[in-house]
Amino acid sequence: MPDPTPNRALLLTPPGGAAIAVVRICGPGVGPFLSRHFSKVARPHRAVHGDLSDGVHVLDDPVIVLSGGGTVADINLHGGPWVVRSVLELARRSGFEVVTAGTAAGNEAHSLPAESVDADSDLEREILTHLPLARTELGVRALLAQKDAWARLDRSPMTLERMRNDRSLWRLLHPPRVAIVGRPNVGKSTLANQLFAQERSITADLPGTTRDWVGEVADINGLPVMLVDTPGLRKTDDPIEADAIARAGDQIAGADLVIVVLDASEAELKDQAVLLEQYPGAICILNKCDRASPAGNSEWPGAIRTVALSGEGIGDLRIAITTRFGCNDLDFTRARCWTDL
Repeated sequence: MPDPTPNRALLLTPPGGAAIAVVRICGPGVGPFLSRHFSKVARPHRAVHGDLSDGVHVLDDPVIVLSGGGTVADINLHGGPWVVRSVLELARRSGFEVVTAGTAAGNEAHSLPAESVDADSDLEREILTHLPLARTELGVRALLAQKDAWARLDRSPMTLERMRNDRSLWRLLHPPRVAIVGRPNVGKSTLANQLFAQERSITADLPGTTRDWVGEVADINGLPVMLVDTPGLRKTDDPIEADAIARAGDQIAGADLVIVVLDASEAELKDQAVLLEQYPGAICILNKCDRASPAGNSEWPGAIRTVALSGEGIGDLRIAITTRFGCNDLDFTRARCWTDL
């Protein structure tokens, strides 16, 4: 951590994507800054939820934790890149030197200890301690809505049983692992890049381009997902590729959901479909449907037809993923469980 004597502001985690961004401000100007721009009174070692404004507009409703005798404040933002830039600019205008910091280690988020949260009830305490786990706007909104949802809860045995079986909010806070598998050159990496909404995996019209599994959190319609793009599954004499395929097997085995990608342009589509037998319950994708062979145009019940290069069908895939984890069209008025039972 930088010397707290000067007024400094730094970004501890990257904005956007699926992660909450944390802006840390340090120095003697922390107290005046919060008094002027934060709607609540920040307390040492307590997570306080309120509005942060620039004097005219509310920029975000972050959770702020004060430490260092009042000279350090971590501002937990969840409004996206624009909000992060606005908060850093507000800090700069307030006399803070904006410096560049390294990315926080790893993608794993952690809940807060119960004693660090300023809450009026046990329910509010559970909400605030788990708020750092909400990596997306949907997760934040769904979790914060639980205070009102639980106040209206019908505590009948049927309702309580439904709640125990509803893991949707838990999934919003604990990203499921989704593995994309298929033979080489079926379009797995292009499909992954579409789901990331930006280029993360290297793609080329050559079999074996992906030499290792690539895993990163993607925002799938508000559901954070650890998306794993694996190398093409095939027999190979290339020792590097063979080792990557072997190690990818562990990632696939530990996945909560497998997406099997088939190349609809191949004449022998049934040869690829053996992967569906290997991964029962997988979502089946018929990719390259713009160049589909007669076999690719045949009936494949439940398959999602895509053209990964253009993005056709990606919206249907996103809905299929969120539906599988119960996170499509969430009703915020419904009370849910989000802790381990």
